[in-house]
Amino acid sequence: MKRLNGKVAWVTGAGTGIGEAAALALAGEGATVVLTGRRRGPLDNLAARIDGPTQVQPGDMTVSAEVDGIAAFIKAELGCLDILVANAGLNIPERDWSNLTAAGVDTLIQGNLCSAFYCTIAALPMMRAQQDGLLIHTSSVAGRFIGGLSGAGYTAAKHGVVAMSHSINMQECVNGIRSCVVLPGEVETPILDKRPAPVSAEDRASMLRPSDVGDLILYVACLPAHVVVNEVMISPTWNRGYVAALGRRGQ
Repeated sequence: MKRLNGKVAWVTGAGTGIGEAAALALAGEGATVVLTGRRRGPLDNLAARIDGPTQVQPGDMTVSAEVDGIAAFIKAELGCLDILVANAGLNIPERDWSNLTAAGVDTLIQGNLCSAFYCTIAALPMMRAQQDGLLIHTSSVAGRFIGGLSGAGYTAAKHGVVAMSHSINMQECVNGIRSCVVLPGEVETPILDKRPAPVSAEDRASMLRPSDVGDLILYVACLPAHVVVNEVMISPTWNRGYVAALGRRGQ
């Protein structure tokens, strides 16, 4: 028997990258997966690749009414929500203080922090009613360590996601609810295309794959209900930040 048979998982940012990989991994273990992203096309393509029950629910996670609408659909049509993978996130090229704008800040905070809050607020009532539930939030190593690469707005928002996840455990553990925040290092996903400086094919090849993070999310999702992984970091072995600090490409 598959480990997630009978479970309902809602994955945001499911159209590409880590969200796509997480959806495939969870569905592979038997979960009914609700796929959410801004564009229907990639979600439909992903649903066609999943051998199991899926629901395609496009939506903009920066709009609370759309988030609430999808949660209402899940409750009405599926009856429960066991796992939320709050993965929707973004970055922008204009991320340094020299070119950061108020509009850019709004985009970063809404896309990375508000979206996670909206999904959590929508999911918790169903999980409280069940006295069970797991939330998995995609943050970043930029959510734990401050550096210049990701930009001030993204770094601040991802730090907020880390704090948010820990606060959920502090208050909702009495309701059987667990929250895990995942901090990936560099992952070869489309978000790299937003880097101000292009990333070479050689550097991309050394990074994590979305499936690596998807496998980690699946591991967390399959743990017993009495166990919570509060926070977990996953990085490529060839860590470009470490290599840069060494001042050379190789030993």
